Amino acid sequence: MSEQGYEAALEAVLYAAGEDGMTLPDLASTLNIAVPAMREQITQWGQKLQSASDRGVYLAHFGERYKLVTKPLFADMIRNYLVDAGSRHLSQAAVEVVSIVAYQQPITRIEIDEIRGIHSAGALQTLLAHDLIAEAGRKDAPGRPILYQTTPAFLDYFGLTALSDLPPLTRSRADIGESSDLFATFNAELGDTDESASADSEKE
Repeated sequence: MSEQGYEAALEAVLYAAGEDGMTLPDLASTLNIAVPAMREQITQWGQKLQSASDRGVYLAHFGERYKLVTKPLFADMIRNYLVDAGSRHLSQAAVEVVSIVAYQQPITRIEIDEIRGIHSAGALQTLLAHDLIAEAGRKDAPGRPILYQTTPAFLDYFGLTALSDLPPLTRSRADIGESSDLFATFNAELGDTDESASADSEKE
């Protein structure tokens, strides 16, 4: 693979990893190259991203994990977007993800992805911006991924007084294997509440 090919592959896998990031050995294993070569490759690529004026992200190193993060230059722009997003109606993807968190909490992003069958980082960021979910520590598992749980704002948004007010599932949590099972139950009774809450937010 060419240098450009490795850089494209690095960007793809780190984007998919989202806020969890990846360790150097994990990256080397995924790209099927030796760890020393991976270290050299990611160092060079990180320097390119940092100095490139036409890129909005850079490579950050947190402990043993590498992540793609937005450059501080765009912090105000991103903050304004997230504030504006707080007054918008939640997308179906966001409602689907929050329904999974509500019934399966605490839960990691990878576990949510496995239930949905698609990447959920964007929906999670939207829910975090709305303060509908929050980090709940880290799971005692390889990589110690972040756990997510719902917040008091989640209860207010959907007109609930407690999590026990969630619509009952037709199957046990252990048997749930698809997001549609959770989403259908959740959205059937709470979808209208979501829309009214969003409308009220827009009036404010």
